[in-house]
Amino acid sequence: MSIAPDTPAAHHLPAYKPDDTLMTRAFEAAPALHLQVQTLRRPGATLLQDLDIALPAGAVHTLMGASGSGKSSLLAAVCGTLAPAMHFEGAVHVLGRRVDHLPTRARRIALLYQDDLLFAHMTVRENLLFAIAAGPQAAREAQMTQALEEVELGGFAHADPASLSGGQRARVALARALLSQPQALMLDEPFAKLDAALRQRMRALVGCAVARRGITALVVTHDPADILDAQRVTHLAAP
Repeated sequence: MSIAPDTPAAHHLPAYKPDDTLMTRAFEAAPALHLQVQTLRRPGATLLQDLDIALPAGAVHTLMGASGSGKSSLLAAVCGTLAPAMHFEGAVHVLGRRVDHLPTRARRIALLYQDDLLFAHMTVRENLLFAIAAGPQAAREAQMTQALEEVELGGFAHADPASLSGGQRARVALARALLSQPQALMLDEPFAKLDAALRQRMRALVGCAVARRGITALVVTHDPADILDAQRVTHLAAP
C-alpha cells in the first residue's frame, strides 16, 4: 500500500461547537462526569486539593498547567492507573456511577496519550480489533472499518503502523480508544508531537467524535490552542 502523507482532507470537519441546550438538559438530569478531588499528593508534596469538575454529556473540558502541576496524575487517578506512591482522596462518578473504587477496565474510561502506543507487531486492523468486544466477526470488522473512515483512514486497515506518519498513527490511536466504547475520554497531551496543521486536524476529529457519541472528555495540555471550549477550562497552579 502506498501511504500518503498527512494532508487536510478535501472536506473540512466543522469546529467543535458545544450544544449548550443539549448539555443543559443532560446536566439537569445528572453530570455525565463528576470529578471531586479532596487531595492528590505525592510523597512530600500536595499537587491538587479542593477541585470539583462536573460536566454534561458531550462536553470537552481542558486542564491547563505547567509540568508538575498534577495534570497527568489527575487523569491517572480518574482512569485508575495512578502510581502506587501517589495518593488520591475524592470521588469519580461517570453517568451517575461511582467508579474510583473499581479496577481500570471496569471504569469505561479511555485514556489517549501523546505517544500512540500502537502494537508494533499488529496491523492497523488488528490494533483496532483488539479494542472491540467479542462478538460476531462480521460485526467487529464493520466497526473497525467504520472507525477508520471516521478518522479519515479508510483503506489503511492492513497497513503496518511503522509505515504510518505521526499524524496517521495518532488517528489510529484515537479510533482504537473510541472503539472500546468508553463513557468518558481522557486525553493526556495528545497533540504535543504533531505539527500545527495536524494539531488543528486532530482537535477537530476529537471534538466531532465526542459530540457524535455524547461522551465527556478531559484534555490535559499546556498549549492554549488545544482548548476546544473556552467556557470549560481549569488552570492548575504551578508546583
